[in-house]
Amino acid sequence: MGTDTGWSRAAGESSGRWRTIIDRATGRNRSERVESEPTAPLPHDPDATTVFPAPIPPAPRTPAAYPPPPTQAYPSAAYQAASTPTYSPPSPPGYTPPRGQAVASAPLPPAPAAPMGIAAKSGSPADRAVSVLRRNLGVPRVVAFANPKGGVHKTTATVLAAAAIGGARGRGVVAWDDNELRGTLGLRAGSARHAKTIRHLVAELAEVELNTGPALTARIDDFLRHASDGTYDVLAGEEDPRFAWRLDPPTVRRVLDLLTRTHEVICVDTGNNVESGNWRTIMEAADQLVITTVPREDSAFSADWMMDVLLEAGREELVANAVTLISMTTPRALPMQEDLMRHFRQRNRAVCVVPYDPILEQGGWIDHTVLAPATRDAWLEAAAVIMEPFGQ
Repeated sequence: MGTDTGWSRAAGESSGRWRTIIDRATGRNRSERVESEPTAPLPHDPDATTVFPAPIPPAPRTPAAYPPPPTQAYPSAAYQAASTPTYSPPSPPGYTPPRGQAVASAPLPPAPAAPMGIAAKSGSPADRAVSVLRRNLGVPRVVAFANPKGGVHKTTATVLAAAAIGGARGRGVVAWDDNELRGTLGLRAGSARHAKTIRHLVAELAEVELNTGPALTARIDDFLRHASDGTYDVLAGEEDPRFAWRLDPPTVRRVLDLLTRTHEVICVDTGNNVESGNWRTIMEAADQLVITTVPREDSAFSADWMMDVLLEAGREELVANAVTLISMTTPRALPMQEDLMRHFRQRNRAVCVVPYDPILEQGGWIDHTVLAPATRDAWLEAAAVIMEPFGQ
């Protein structure tokens, strides 16, 4: 990658590189990466909406060297003085949080009888999905849900993937709203036992970091909300958009390090700004990228452009191993859906289609227990596709 490439250049590219989705679906070479031989799909239910392709193991990588973030316009002195929380000081010189501890080494609880409310009969796609989701992960895994466009079901996907993974594993899953501008995950998931958000955790970050083991788990729990059935936890985003400047890369890394010390799977609902420090920090740390889209050309264009941004930042393996989730917005498949599936299969490890469900279209609290059986089936299987490369 040349010295004149990077996030800023990619963000300034004209939309002419897109051409059309159909052109790419039928003739575009994969973005400067070696073509792999096509693999036969894994066995799956022909009536299911989720496709299980053969997994591609994660490629070895070194952290991408990102250019420094653009200069930020910090809040006025008056706002800073009026802020009620006392935020934690910077980390001490040489401080390195202990990320990557093997929190997943202890045996899992007994397998639930019906994760996501699905009775997983022996040999069924649901049974296979549960077996994948219950693997020993060895180390915590960070799953980033991304698309710079709004309204493409990022929050829905984060919540339902966390519910499926947590439902199968029985513990250790957290959904984190890392949107810098009033993300809604905290409103759409978890209980209302308190109104604490990432702002409150950051305010006490230095003290929380002093805890270890069960004490740290209990201390982190003070800031988390919980799904109604206990399948996953929620770290809500801050509703005040003026808090965004506090989510700088060092702070995001410290929060992520705490979560990986207390949870096995961290599902991150990313924001819409690929130039923001918190977005780039999550992409540096992500073990798995999940691209969310709906069957519309503008949504797919945004996802495709984001992948080009990641490629120019040196994250080829993250894009190659990504899973694209296409959420249907109508009961019947739209004409563009097949074209999108062909297109994203050329660029990513897998494509999953999840069906339309009127409950999800209401935009309110996401209660996975009341979704249609076909919807729950699809999300359980999609979660297994996402986690397929990890564990044994």
